Amino acid sequence: MPTYSYASTIAAPAPRVWQILTDVERWPELTASMTSVRGLDTPRPTLGARFDVRQPKLRKALWTVTRVDEGTSFVWESRAPGVLSRATHLVEPDGDGTRLTLTLDQSGFLAWPIGFLAGGLVRRYLALEAQGIRSRSEQPAAQG
Repeated sequence: MPTYSYASTIAAPAPRVWQILTDVERWPELTASMTSVRGLDTPRPTLGARFDVRQPKLRKALWTVTRVDEGTSFVWESRAPGVLSRATHLVEPDGDGTRLTLTLDQSGFLAWPIGFLAGGLVRRYLALEAQGIRSRSEQPAAQG
């Protein structure tokens, strides 16, 4: 099963990072790896929530949230013919900051061929997403 992971240390408290991470419909503002993210049931990841995700160079995907540990992690899954993709988003306090880890696991009979063809793109997208979340999290929170 191909697994891709990217971790980043963020100079912001974990609740701030969680707030940015779970505002998934705004991810296209943070990273070039997302064209659009639209909640079909709710705008934030809650158990069973579905999201229409569009990314450059990839097929449109329907992601369904399968686990949420509020303030710490959420997992969502997407199925396509021959492959199941499972993305884990983990936020952990790390001293005065936060460690963000993004992981994508793929299984199914097409997982290895897809990994061979798209593994570099997946790694770049995970890095771009983590960098975008880090950048937004480290900005001062909007006063309102």
